[in-house]
Amino acid sequence: MTVPGKKASKQFSSSTTSMSSDEDLQVYCQPCDEEGTRLPAHGYCTDCKEHLCMICFKAHKINKFTKKHTRLDATSMPKVLQQPSTSIQTVLSDDLTMPCPKHPKEMIKFYCNDHTEFLCSVCVTLEHQATSCKVNYIPDISGDIIDSKEYQVILNAVNTTSDKFQQILKDVKDMTHKSNSSLKDALVDIKKFRQEINQRLDELERQAEDAAKVIEQENKKHLKAVETTCEEVTKSLKISSDKIKQLNTTKQADKLFIDLKLSQETIKDMDETLLKLSSFDIKEHNFQSNDVILNLIKTEKSLGTLTQKTLNKESQSAQIKSRQSSHEGEICVETSKDNYICYITGMTLLTPDLLIITDYNNEDVKMVDTSSQSVSNKLQLDDKPWDITTVASTELAVTLPHKQTVQFISISSNKQLKMKHTVKVGGKCYGINCYQGKLVVSLRFPAKLQILDMNGTILTTMDGKNIFKDPWYITCNRISIYVSDCHMKTVTRLNWQGEVIGSYSAMGYPTGMSLSDDGTVFVCDWRRNVIEEISGDCSTGKVVLQDLKTPRAVCWCGKTKKLYYSCYAFDNKNQNFLYIYNLS
Repeated sequence: MTVPGKKASKQFSSSTTSMSSDEDLQVYCQPCDEEGTRLPAHGYCTDCKEHLCMICFKAHKINKFTKKHTRLDATSMPKVLQQPSTSIQTVLSDDLTMPCPKHPKEMIKFYCNDHTEFLCSVCVTLEHQATSCKVNYIPDISGDIIDSKEYQVILNAVNTTSDKFQQILKDVKDMTHKSNSSLKDALVDIKKFRQEINQRLDELERQAEDAAKVIEQENKKHLKAVETTCEEVTKSLKISSDKIKQLNTTKQADKLFIDLKLSQETIKDMDETLLKLSSFDIKEHNFQSNDVILNLIKTEKSLGTLTQKTLNKESQSAQIKSRQSSHEGEICVETSKDNYICYITGMTLLTPDLLIITDYNNEDVKMVDTSSQSVSNKLQLDDKPWDITTVASTELAVTLPHKQTVQFISISSNKQLKMKHTVKVGGKCYGINCYQGKLVVSLRFPAKLQILDMNGTILTTMDGKNIFKDPWYITCNRISIYVSDCHMKTVTRLNWQGEVIGSYSAMGYPTGMSLSDDGTVFVCDWRRNVIEEISGDCSTGKVVLQDLKTPRAVCWCGKTKKLYYSCYAFDNKNQNFLYIYNLS
């Protein structure tokens, strides 16, 4: 049979070919000849019905698609070129016309699931021949992509990303309007204040108006830039979405497969653009009058000041809204294979129906189905895990403090947990959180934070000296990294450069944390038996649940408005349960 993805051999007029010159009398490598290079044949493959040069002959032995083929060496191979029968020829799909970026003369024909890469035949031979690499010939797998779940997921992701850009544009418009409106209000206050003083203030008033106009122009300029970017990206995503739908409708599976994968990568690239756009810095302005100006008008040099307050979602979080709480029940996470009472030290939510938890005492990771309220799967580890974070939709990362490593875990399509690779960190790692492809890990003895990439490369180290002493848990967003410190009895807020930008100290023994969809932080206070919600800037806090059973880890689901927490009660069987509260 023909090598998957290989072009069909050239056709001849008979089973043997007559040679008309000294060069043609030589039996040559047929694959190389198809690519424009004529090399002497070193052997022959009876399955592919092709003569092969020394390089192709050796590659044939290790390529996973051809290593079982029957090969003849130079002494045993046919002495004339053979014409393959029509039944064994492979015709390259008309859709497979994308050149390989590494080998421009070759077309993309394969897809490596392990490396999520498109490959040509040369790539497969040289770089992906290991048995651990799962390589598929695109026409063999693309047929199932029409109307598939993956098609729907990626199309939804395209639309969701487009919606995010539209939402950012709407937010910037709203805040710009509010900023400009606040400037108008400030100018009204200036007018009122101006009426109480004499002509001397005319010049100062003009200066204040000019300053406001400059700010307004800057707002308009910034809004225009954001508007242009969002509209261009939205238009591009609309074109991509329409193309994907068209390919799906016309059943062009190969092109649809490639476009879907490319769209998936494009969406990832868009996250960086979203991050840049969402880091807008638009100010709200108020005028503060100078009360002593009436008495000191001859000596004062300013009419007042325009104060500024940043308008973004985080600034809203300083006001913690009132919540109504109700106990929704418990989930038993004890299994028949557990040897000890559970100790749930970390949890992360994959979907509203899937909660992943770490059981420190039983040295495993458990998948909890919140719909059926049962443990649906578990993975035994080789050491005690502490905290866990979601890295991707099918990947997790767990800290193993005693091994000083982070263990990566994959989730298969049938929702089975499987250990992947590990990365070493420089100490006993406890808290962990992933944001925008970066892992933030807290270490104890000595206390410090590390920011790592997915390969374990340390990008930043934040020394805990004079900042925190015993950092157990971490959570983070675009602007802030929050650290709970049970020794300092604080939740410390840092920026991504390691600078302290806030602290909340009204705590007894803060442990597990979880960010809410409003930008606030839920914090377990083990000593006070409460869960407290603190503002994103760490300026205020409010107890949302009290009289609890020594809360340890916590997880918030913004979609269902449910809060899950575990407890640590010194070998009390309450530890075998997750407790569920609705907070509306």
